[in-house]
Amino acid sequence: MQLLANATLIAGLGIEGDKHAVATSDRQVLLADQEALDEVGVEPGTIKENLTVEGLHVMGLPVGTRVRLGDSAVLEITKVCEPCFRMDEIRMGLKDELVGRRGMVARVVNGGSISVGDRITLEEAEPLAS
Repeated sequence: MQLLANATLIAGLGIEGDKHAVATSDRQVLLADQEALDEVGVEPGTIKENLTVEGLHVMGLPVGTRVRLGDSAVLEITKVCEPCFRMDEIRMGLKDELVGRRGMVARVVNGGSISVGDRITLEEAEPLAS
């Protein structure tokens, strides 16, 4: 794990340089909130999230919500990230502690550069065409 102050999001792929940054990945970006990490006593990056945000309850975001990071990057929430057995490899019992806290998986809708401290805005999910 490497903490970065800046990253580049690539539409349809994920974060430049990340092993999950492939078109076939269902986990382009894992978004977690700092408050949830604090609740279970772990540092950013420990639970293998790609982006850690403050002041946004990530688990409360409905699937389909779009999250704008900075000026151009946009993520779309696709599903809840359920804690897996690997969390207990970090610390025994962490998997259970993370139920309802691990974060949300998202896909990159619009790419762009992001930096620590960028503004985050939410956009409502776009309705599906009927």
